[in-house]
Amino acid sequence: MRLFIAIQFTDDVKKALLGTMHDLKQKGIKGSYTPAANLHMTLAFIGETRDKDEVKKAMDRVVFTPFKLSVREMGTFGDILWAGVKGNQGLKGLAKDVRAQLDAAGIPYDTKEFVPHITLVRKMGGTLPKGFPGPKADMMVKSISLMKSENKNGKTVYTEIYKVGK
Repeated sequence: MRLFIAIQFTDDVKKALLGTMHDLKQKGIKGSYTPAANLHMTLAFIGETRDKDEVKKAMDRVVFTPFKLSVREMGTFGDILWAGVKGNQGLKGLAKDVRAQLDAAGIPYDTKEFVPHITLVRKMGGTLPKGFPGPKADMMVKSISLMKSENKNGKTVYTEIYKVGK
């Protein structure tokens, strides 16, 4: 089972992200756009594992205070176009604690540096217009989710299988 721990978005944040993706299409940006149901922010990518119960236990040990997440900027990693967040200590602390709990439980995960982003377009074709207004949305992060990633009928589907918080 392919797993990752993520922040799921409120409808308002999804609406802002989808509006930005619509505007990008109108500006001629081509690529593989993330489906609305798959919009999230990964805190830790675990990958293939059979030990979801140990991951759940590690998540139960994560301690965080709800915090405000502000989606405000855009950027690229090669041919991936993403939306980002304004500097946020609550988010960085949460990601650090999630990873520390996975380490303590001996659960392997992708240890690349945490760079908070929301993938909007993969295999982007075209250039982001200078001064393009990114999404503007805020939400309170009150929970984290354990997500399962599977391929169904040629599409990637993410399903929440566990949640910690409200």
